[in-house]
Amino acid sequence: MRRSDGVDGEASKYWDIGSNGSLAAMTSPFDVRVYGDPVLRAVADEVTDIDGALAALADDMFTTMYAEPGIGLAAPQIGVGKRLFVYDLGGEEGSDPKVIVNPVITESDGEWFYTEGCLSVPGLSWEIRRPKLVHITGYDLDGNEVSVEADELEARLFQHELDHLDGVLLVDHLEGETKTEAMKVVRERFLAAGTRLAPAAEPAPRPKPGLTLP
Repeated sequence: MRRSDGVDGEASKYWDIGSNGSLAAMTSPFDVRVYGDPVLRAVADEVTDIDGALAALADDMFTTMYAEPGIGLAAPQIGVGKRLFVYDLGGEEGSDPKVIVNPVITESDGEWFYTEGCLSVPGLSWEIRRPKLVHITGYDLDGNEVSVEADELEARLFQHELDHLDGVLLVDHLEGETKTEAMKVVRERFLAAGTRLAPAAEPAPRPKPGLTLP
């Protein structure tokens, strides 16, 4: 997920300092897959082993996310069909990095409109309506259970990344003329780049309403 309020834009340049003191742009270990790549329309598999290989994958995902830049990145966005995502609401490298493995949104409530962007649909953003509050559960890289009650931006980030694990993209949340115009722009941009468009996945079950947060 990419923030649309300019915060991640201010942190958009990450640099490595070479041995001679010169600055070079941080390189990403993965290319972020963009709209039209079939992997973005596949439902990711449950993670069965939380081990060193998964931790190394998460590290590379963080590097990729910060280099884009973004505040969240799901494994399918780098071509890995596993149910995990990384995120850092601070938007700067190492500020508050977290990983959730096999995430599940169990409850949601409220409604919140927010202009939302996506690393897999670069350069475009739309106002998307989502639940304002969610409760998400999963596991961290030590195998410990994670349970988070989230509001507004954090809640939206969780929903956005979980969508990626279910083969759903933000354009799928648009309706009417807004969706028609958005798809026209997306198709022109990515067909021009030679990207083959993949069909939308079957919609994933939505979390039940009724979450109450203090």
